[in-house]
Amino acid sequence: MAIPVTILCGGLGAGKTTLLSNLLESESERESRDIAVLVNDVGEVNVDANLVEARTDLAGGDELVALENGCICCSLGGELSRSVIQLWKEYDFDALVVEASGVGEPEPIAQQFVRGPAGGPYDLDTVVTVVDARQFTETFVDDRAGTPQRQGPDETGSRPLADLWLEQIEFCDLLVVNKCDLVSDEERERAVAVLETLQPRAEILTTEYSALEPDQVLETGLFDPAAARESAGWKQAIEAAAGEGDGHDDHDHGHDHTESTTDGHDHTESTTDDHDHDHDEHTHDHDHAHPPERYGIETETYHRVRPFHPERFTALLEDLPDGLVRAKGLCWVAGRERQALTMSFAGSETTLEVTGRWVASFSEERQETYRQGQPDLQWDEEWGDRESRLAIIGRNLSMDALIARLDDCLLTDEEMDDDWSTYETENPTPTAMGQTVTIAVSSGHSNRTD
Repeated sequence: MAIPVTILCGGLGAGKTTLLSNLLESESERESRDIAVLVNDVGEVNVDANLVEARTDLAGGDELVALENGCICCSLGGELSRSVIQLWKEYDFDALVVEASGVGEPEPIAQQFVRGPAGGPYDLDTVVTVVDARQFTETFVDDRAGTPQRQGPDETGSRPLADLWLEQIEFCDLLVVNKCDLVSDEERERAVAVLETLQPRAEILTTEYSALEPDQVLETGLFDPAAARESAGWKQAIEAAAGEGDGHDDHDHGHDHTESTTDGHDHTESTTDDHDHDHDEHTHDHDHAHPPERYGIETETYHRVRPFHPERFTALLEDLPDGLVRAKGLCWVAGRERQALTMSFAGSETTLEVTGRWVASFSEERQETYRQGQPDLQWDEEWGDRESRLAIIGRNLSMDALIARLDDCLLTDEEMDDDWSTYETENPTPTAMGQTVTIAVSSGHSNRTD
């Protein structure tokens, strides 16, 4: 029988290690199952592993493997698989807990247990993301003035740390909102409402000092491989709008949003029951009494089949409106007729990354081959699959005003007829596959809506 796996993710200092220690120290838990633990940290000294070892009696049956000098989601993926397989061969245990680095993305880790060699002896059961209630509130709910601080020696500064936090939130089955003693009841409820919008599928628990019962985290059966990659709020908004037709343009066409192994244009990101308890935490399901609408949270999809002017568009990204919580999706920027750009706003910065290529930029023969393999790919006779399709999540945000400003960034009719060659050179957006440009909101800007 496959061993269930729980992956613990979350930002630096959110309380992952405390939660893990609480699980291991629970007397009732230690009597019911033996847990194997894999702990990862960034740097030459594995601090988290030392903390867990110091707080627990590993002689009691819990085995610990420490991975160092990097994050298990990328450079140590192979070591992760080797370590957990070796653990399985050498020890008998009932469950595995993987505590990821605070700068690790959960989806590549999950893939190790879904499609990788570790998928044989193990069964991915739950992906848990621990959220610091105060930090989340200050970054996404109340105030995004100032750039979130980056930590870890391998951070290059090319990507907002807040964007990573959202990756952890948007790919999970269980959200643990920790440190609720540091926020008011109203702030906690507003944070939960935003989290429900960002990740509609996840169960949400609120707590203090990472105090949860083991059965709330281990062997929950929450992981759904079919839904996991498409469950983020922004993805659901785009898919819904593509299916219903957004009415913004006479040429409405969609794209394939699944992983592609061809050279065609690919828009995917890198790869992927309430529980009763005795603590003071609150369980939030999708029918609880405080829906996101109560806090002015709404989601809108922006779709146009006309390119953005590169300078006007980047100027807008430097001056985004108050109340914007999240914006992500595909962008067509003039001068980048080959490159499909993914735009992602989080916290106080926006990243623009080349994540694929427009099918329309290939030869006619390759276009036909790709379109035959993607029969649902909608196609504009003049522009092919080029488009901008963004999901926008805001709190007390004037969607109409933001959409009007986005429309102002589109090429005018006169500019559409002009020579576009200047847009290729006078263009701050990236050009090479995987290249990223980060644009910060101007200093002093705030999304405080109180």
